[in-house]
Amino acid sequence: MQRVRVKSLMPPGHVRTPHYLRGKIGTVERQLGSFPNPENLAYGQPAPAKPLLRVRFTMADLWGDATENPNDTLDAEIYEHWLEPAPDAT
Repeated sequence: MQRVRVKSLMPPGHVRTPHYLRGKIGTVERQLGSFPNPENLAYGQPAPAKPLLRVRFTMADLWGDATENPNDTLDAEIYEHWLEPAPDAT
């Protein structure tokens, strides 16, 4: 499984990536296909298809080891242009 980090971008306007996931590392659970980019569609602009991935985060990934249930998970569907390879955990 591929580990990825959600980019820590703060672009203006309509974005579909939750703020609390930005900068966090998760694991690609699966690829969902390619779909028109909703960040462009929101403004009536041409919307090239972009790959959409389901990324799984543990509560520890999101909130740290002190979270009540660190092994519980959250899945989020995130467009590939918001993701980058995660650094090695070594």
